[in-house]
Amino acid sequence: MTEKEYNKCVDLYSDNLFRFIVKNLENAEDARDVVQNSFEILWKHCQDVPFEKAKSYLFTVGYHNMIDHVRKVKRITLVEQFKEEEKISDHKINNAKEVIAQALAKLSEVQRSLVMLKDYEGYSYEEIGEIMNLNPSQVKVYLHRARIHLKNYLVKIENVI
Repeated sequence: MTEKEYNKCVDLYSDNLFRFIVKNLENAEDARDVVQNSFEILWKHCQDVPFEKAKSYLFTVGYHNMIDHVRKVKRITLVEQFKEEEKISDHKINNAKEVIAQALAKLSEVQRSLVMLKDYEGYSYEEIGEIMNLNPSQVKVYLHRARIHLKNYLVKIENVI
């Protein structure tokens, strides 16, 4: 292919190739980059590509460049997402007391009292039963349910951060 034929290819096929790429990428600037890269590759291989095959060669190269561009953009997006997750995990919890207080506030009055008496004050099941007018087996069941609620609240990352 001669320089004149190459210039003719640019005139004939650049708009068609651009429309094809922009419909797939939905971004005009990225589509222009892909088209420009396709014509650059055609220029590098103009000695090997006959003028009659230039259109199909351009569209093939353009398609492959578009796929490469999409893959590259996906990788960049994933890397940015990983960086965001890293920022979340690097965040230190300085307000653990506040988080626990919020978790306790989500419990019912009875559950909160049971947790406070058992885990904070260290009373036995029998002593808690006497204080709250419950038998020891009720204390165990209610305390178990309260701890499950606390665990479910505290394991959710959005509640802790």
